[in-house]
Amino acid sequence: MAYAIFKTGGKQYRVTAGDVIEVEKLDGEAGAEIKFSEVIFSGEGSSIKTGADLKGAAVVAEVVEQIKGPKLINFKYRRRKGYHRTVGHRQKLTRVKIKSI
Repeated sequence: MAYAIFKTGGKQYRVTAGDVIEVEKLDGEAGAEIKFSEVIFSGEGSSIKTGADLKGAAVVAEVVEQIKGPKLINFKYRRRKGYHRTVGHRQKLTRVKIKSI
C-alpha cells in the first residue's frame, strides 16, 4: 500500500489513500479539493522516494468539515505571589480525506 509523508501547518503527517486526518485550519468549504505539494517522503513496499525523486509530487485531499479541537486549559501560577490565571484555548481544525498520492 502506497503511503506518503507531507508537511502542512508546521507538522508532518503520514497518510495513505482513504485516510481521514485533522490538520490545522485550511481555507475551503466542505467538498473542496486541496493539494499538499510539500511531500517529503513516499513509499510503496520496498521502493521509497525522497528529495529530487519527488519533484512535482502532491497529496490530493478533500475537505470533509471545519471543526474545533478539544478545549485545552492552561493554568499559570507563581508560588507565594498570589498570582493565578486560567486560560482556555480551542484550536480550529480542518478534517480532510486523502484521495490520492
